[in-house]
Amino acid sequence: MYTTVLTVLYCVSPASGFSRVMFVVRSLLNFKMDPQYEYRLLRQINHQNDNRSPTNTAPPAASPIMSPSKLGDRFIPTRVGAKWDINFHRLSENEKSANQTKKAKEPSTDIVKADGLTYTALLKNELLGAGIERIQDPQTEDSHLLLLTPEKRRLFTYTLELKRGSPASDTNLSPYSLSPVSNKSQKLLRSPRKPTRKIPKIPFKVLDAPELQDDFYLNLVDWSSLNVLSVGLGTCVYLWSACTSQVTRLCDLSVEGDSVTSVGWSERGNLVAVGTQKGYVQIWDAGGGKKLSTLEGHSARVGALAWNADQLSSGSRDRMILQRDIRTPPLQSERRLHGHRQEVCGLKWSTDNQLLASGGNDNKLLVWNHSSLSPVQAYTNHLAAVKAIAWSPHQHGLLASGGGTADRCIRFWNTLTSQPLQCVDTGSQVCNLAWSKHTNELVSTHGYSQNQILVWKYPSLTQVAKLTGHSYRVLYLAMSPDGEAIVTGAGDETLRFWNVFSKTRSTKESVSVRKGGVIERVLFAFAQKEGPLYHFTRYTVSSLTSRKPPRHTMAK
Repeated sequence: MYTTVLTVLYCVSPASGFSRVMFVVRSLLNFKMDPQYEYRLLRQINHQNDNRSPTNTAPPAASPIMSPSKLGDRFIPTRVGAKWDINFHRLSENEKSANQTKKAKEPSTDIVKADGLTYTALLKNELLGAGIERIQDPQTEDSHLLLLTPEKRRLFTYTLELKRGSPASDTNLSPYSLSPVSNKSQKLLRSPRKPTRKIPKIPFKVLDAPELQDDFYLNLVDWSSLNVLSVGLGTCVYLWSACTSQVTRLCDLSVEGDSVTSVGWSERGNLVAVGTQKGYVQIWDAGGGKKLSTLEGHSARVGALAWNADQLSSGSRDRMILQRDIRTPPLQSERRLHGHRQEVCGLKWSTDNQLLASGGNDNKLLVWNHSSLSPVQAYTNHLAAVKAIAWSPHQHGLLASGGGTADRCIRFWNTLTSQPLQCVDTGSQVCNLAWSKHTNELVSTHGYSQNQILVWKYPSLTQVAKLTGHSYRVLYLAMSPDGEAIVTGAGDETLRFWNVFSKTRSTKESVSVRKGGVIERVLFAFAQKEGPLYHFTRYTVSSLTSRKPPRHTMAK
């Protein structure tokens, strides 16, 4: 009895001194303890008090004798609501270490991600019976795997399920198979892997472009179908041949007291239009180096040009768009389009040459046709100037546009129904847009504040790549004739060439964005008259991995 009372008092008040406890016990029981037993007990309690941390004020755990457990010796956890299918999917997201965060910037991330998706699919097949046989696209496979996972299914079951089916059924595993995985998992492991796409993070060529203006409203770079690049530098226009790397000066407007504000190649690649600060549009023969004509009509600078066969459309700071046929006198074929209230900074004809899209500093995106002098469609969702405009060559009627610094959004429009489709906030000023000729992707260049180049996959709008290198706003963009490379220009007076798109030509036909049916169209690749493919001088791996790519100069 003495021992029980002593134990209870010690558990209730462990911080009190042992002498006080002994005094209370002796007073209550008036009983004398064995001196040797009392000495051993006192020594044991003092030793426990010395090891106890002074900051630990929590009471010690109760003795099993005092509070016996109601559970047995086996611990069986409950798995109700565990949601193992979701936990398997989020396993890689919740267990990111610092080393994995650093590796996310390396080019081998796509390979690691593909292996991780294969392993995740293998686990889902074996543990959840998802039945995944093939992983198609690593860019969108995360959601694909999640959709194939059963929503409500226990991870462990202790009953044997016998599957009966025909011997020829693919779902039955052969009794003679030595593989430890199921038939679905075997097909998953044997399925051919899609080659990992690698987009170089550095340009393969850099050209110096002195006096390349840092003006958002100008268009000073264009690439012809004959593989010749035209660049407006100050008062001159230079031509750079991508086949021979030869630089020639086409014209010099300093004699006329004028400067270049826009350049644009014709579809055949033999004529180049030059817009000037004084509002003139000059037509030059690139092969002969001769000026053919000078078109008047604008009272301010011409910052946007767009060709449609032999018709040339020009947008000016005077808020007007002029359409003229260069084969006839200007007054006979001239069409004046009034719709913008501020400077016109973007012009693009659709791939079928039936509609003209124009963007202005009034935050408006207008669509015109051949018969009307007023816009047939007007979109006012942007909150800043609309310079970036691009028509999709893969879906008829699909138009993309980008807004300036106050907007930062890329918007997609269905011009067949005049309805907005999607919108993505890029976080930076959108300066240019261009669709890939072979795949359903597009590239965008940006200004304030990140000055980056982004490659997007449509319609998922996932970023395929992010390229950086320019120190100023990436205001100019042009695509090579074969659709594989792009050239970008910025106020840092450099032109950088990037390999961003794949050479693989899509075999799918162009479709319409109109809901309810598919409009059969001729393949865009065969409808376009492409010139000879470009040929750049390739450099060794050592030169590509150096601090700066090889640099050349445009002006001699």
